[in-house]
Amino acid sequence: MDKKESKVLERVTIRFAGDSGDGMQLTGMQFTSTTAQEGHELVTLPDYPAEIRAPAGTLFGVSGFQIQIGSTEIHTPGDQPDVLVAMNPAALKVNLKLVRRGGILIINSDAFQGRNLTLAGYETNPLEDGSLAGYQVFPVQITTLTRKALEGLKLSVKEKDRSKNFFALGMTFWLFSHPLEPTINWIKQKFKNKPEIVEANIRALNAGYNYALSTELFQTSYRVEKAKKKPGKYRNMTGNEAVALGFIAAAKKANKELFLGSYPITPASEILHELAKYRNYDVKTFQAEDEIAGIGSALGASYAGALGITTTSGPGVALKTEFLGFAVMAELPLVVVNVQRGGPSTGLPTKTEQADLLQALYGRNGEAPIPIIAAKSPADCFDAALEASRIALMFSTPVFLLMDGYIANGAEPWLVRDPESIPEIKIHYATDPKNFLPYKRDPKTLARMIAVPGMAGFEHHIGGLEKDETGNVAYDPDNHDHMVRLRAEKVERIGDYIEQPKIDGDPEGELLVISWGSTFGTVFTALEEIRKKGKKVSWIHLRWIYPFPKMLDNYIYNFKKILIPEINLGQMVKVIRERYLVDAKGFNRVRGLPLVTQEVVEAIEKTLED
Repeated sequence: MDKKESKVLERVTIRFAGDSGDGMQLTGMQFTSTTAQEGHELVTLPDYPAEIRAPAGTLFGVSGFQIQIGSTEIHTPGDQPDVLVAMNPAALKVNLKLVRRGGILIINSDAFQGRNLTLAGYETNPLEDGSLAGYQVFPVQITTLTRKALEGLKLSVKEKDRSKNFFALGMTFWLFSHPLEPTINWIKQKFKNKPEIVEANIRALNAGYNYALSTELFQTSYRVEKAKKKPGKYRNMTGNEAVALGFIAAAKKANKELFLGSYPITPASEILHELAKYRNYDVKTFQAEDEIAGIGSALGASYAGALGITTTSGPGVALKTEFLGFAVMAELPLVVVNVQRGGPSTGLPTKTEQADLLQALYGRNGEAPIPIIAAKSPADCFDAALEASRIALMFSTPVFLLMDGYIANGAEPWLVRDPESIPEIKIHYATDPKNFLPYKRDPKTLARMIAVPGMAGFEHHIGGLEKDETGNVAYDPDNHDHMVRLRAEKVERIGDYIEQPKIDGDPEGELLVISWGSTFGTVFTALEEIRKKGKKVSWIHLRWIYPFPKMLDNYIYNFKKILIPEINLGQMVKVIRERYLVDAKGFNRVRGLPLVTQEVVEAIEKTLED
């Protein structure tokens, strides 16, 4: 056998795909974890099927996990996979259209027969009919080789077949020059009470690696150099994990207990699961019987002096609406995390979308303004949670924190923060019982003076009916007009206490791109490509959606054209047009997936040409 070749790549995109029971998410996360430990840049995209347990072999039961790794800065999971690992015909059928021409297909050939081909809609075997010409196809009998590697273990055939994902992972580790030790250590810890399973998974992992090493099928391995990063300790984090830690840090910096009142809903449930691990850090988690009870308990905790948060997705926000209005009226601090997913109604529970912006802005009765912040990436969810908490406590207001399924489930390296570098969150409690009025306000922020139960001499009324400054119910029309305007002005003044985004590019010109939320990475990458072609485009990424940053007024009128890419049908476009009376245009795709970089590039070029 000829000596094998090794090539160095700047970046590469890999996708694992199979049935939801094939362990593709676990496989992807283990590849991700090892990649992070190797010091590479990475961004991931878990792609879960919407069905809880779809029939094996069907197209709608395919589970995927995509990761882009690189030696330079990257911000997306990649447009087109360079490598697809397909465990069955359905996985190939669903994902082949995504793979770049000339890409590598590693296929479990054992699954390409009979009923599996029929379920996937193949009339002939794609491994034999020439339809995969133009790709580098590597058919491997993964199931057979896994069973052979596990001979002698007292496991059923079904139990042995559960290890075939580790065989595939072992091959992929060899292909990209990754070590096995981190995954072996993880297996030993994860299954420490099941020695037979530990042995089976490690054998399968080694067998896959050795097969790729020794067989003539693979003649080339690839290597991605370590990325040059800011010095420090890094941890691989999903958005849901990062937002949970952000809330814990915020509570500590505010010297408060943290209370999460929530009802499980995809894709926000992991925040509840994650925070439940930290009960020894003054964290209380309550799994309520429904969405209404979740927000009600969080508001009660806020009133009692804790940092109250509630987590949900769009359908849950709809159920929380009345309590959101109550939080506005009572002026209580609260953070509401909306991990957006495909809608309307039940929609696409496991797919991503940005279509709850208008719901967050306007989805309440009466004049009930709520500030809105949006996280831009998995790691950024930590800082977004800190910022949302700071504003909620400082202005005594509910705050929406918008995420979406892409950044909530996706992962990237997060530079672990020095706790001392995080500023304290100062809360101004009422101190003068003789002159205390519950709706008397700080003259700068207009936040009402906070007094929690148990503070002697500060007893007061609170509730959902309109009050005057004394806290007494008031039906006076002028008072209502006054209070409505005060609450609106309070939210507007938040703009004086938030960091203003910087414009990326010239302060005036032909085209300004405005983005928000998880489109950050795609737009960043698209602009890199545009600028390599010598074209000038400026860009502002909005962190605060309401109130808008004040600097936006300084720039938005300085450009002939405005383009806003979104994963909806143009919600931010509506808001920008209404606020600034400019003819902003949208680039919109609502496919349950992140925007595709190349499509954004084409949209920018078309806008420049028109």
